[in-house]
Amino acid sequence: MKLKIVLILAFITTAFTNSQAQFFKNLENKAGIPASGGGFTQDEAGQAIKEALTKGITHGVDLVSVADGYYKNPAIKIPFPPDAQKVESVLRSAGLGGKVDEAVASFNHAAENAAKSATNIFINAIKQMTLNDAVSLVNNKQQDAATQFLKKTTTDQLVAAFKPSIKDALDKAGATKLWSEIMTEYNRIPFHAKVETDLPEYVTRKAIDGLFYMVAQEEAKIRKDPMAQTSDLLKKVFGNAKM
Repeated sequence: MKLKIVLILAFITTAFTNSQAQFFKNLENKAGIPASGGGFTQDEAGQAIKEALTKGITHGVDLVSVADGYYKNPAIKIPFPPDAQKVESVLRSAGLGGKVDEAVASFNHAAENAAKSATNIFINAIKQMTLNDAVSLVNNKQQDAATQFLKKTTTDQLVAAFKPSIKDALDKAGATKLWSEIMTEYNRIPFHAKVETDLPEYVTRKAIDGLFYMVAQEEAKIRKDPMAQTSDLLKKVFGNAKM
């Protein structure tokens, strides 16, 4: 009788252990993390995504915060505000194209001057990313998935934090004064509706879009190019991720 009880208990224990192992295996598979052999943990996945984004923003800021970092990069150059395109056209027709070009240059130089202050703002936002979010992004086949996630979830808070730096940079670059002069010239031309542009808001959002673009380029490199995986953690996680 005792032997029979022992055998029953052994069977139950084995069945439970197998079921438990299968449960964790399924959990790992759902998370996109290899169950064994050369895989990575959820914590490592989270750290890797954050490291990739931090690397991307640091490198991106280094590239755009130099002279002409925005102005001479066609992909992120800040143009005349869309709601003022008519202003630009009218002023160029009136022989004031030089003023317009000077204004565009000042927008971009303001963004370049303010860009360095963006690093800590972005990194703090990256730190807020949850583990579940980070894990789901590791195996996402979209090459800029983490960047787009960060852009979607943090743009408004980044704008609020970055805007004072942009406003200060616009003032120092003479962009605010120049913009006022341009709008004064435009408003003197009869039969044209006035245009009201929040210049700091516009330049801030365009500057942040440019930084996200640079981060996305870096993320794509890290995902597909082993040479860009510059730490053991990045190699381990992105080398094993299902791309």
